[in-house]
Amino acid sequence: MIKESGAFELIYNAVKKIPRGKVATYGQIALLAGNPRWSRVVGYALHVNPDPQNIPCYRVVNRFGEPSRSFAFGGFDTQAALLESEGVIVSGGRVDLEAYGWDGR
Repeated sequence: MIKESGAFELIYNAVKKIPRGKVATYGQIALLAGNPRWSRVVGYALHVNPDPQNIPCYRVVNRFGEPSRSFAFGGFDTQAALLESEGVIVSGGRVDLEAYGWDGR
């Protein structure tokens, strides 16, 4: 079993790989971190992100492409604005995962 801090490091390393102008889902990051059942753990880890400048947690959205309503670093509007500053369109409260979803490579 991986300790919480070890799981968080795996999650942060996966999030760091999301390219500018792309998004990933909580489930996708969980899978890349080594456990597809960690979607909620991803949320917890991102909520306590120790280095938002280098761990772009705003690039993680839910499975519907929705930014977090409780984004830890300024709320929904801040997360949407950060995504839009990278060219990701947030329309109707969602990101088009077909257009902006990261393929994990």
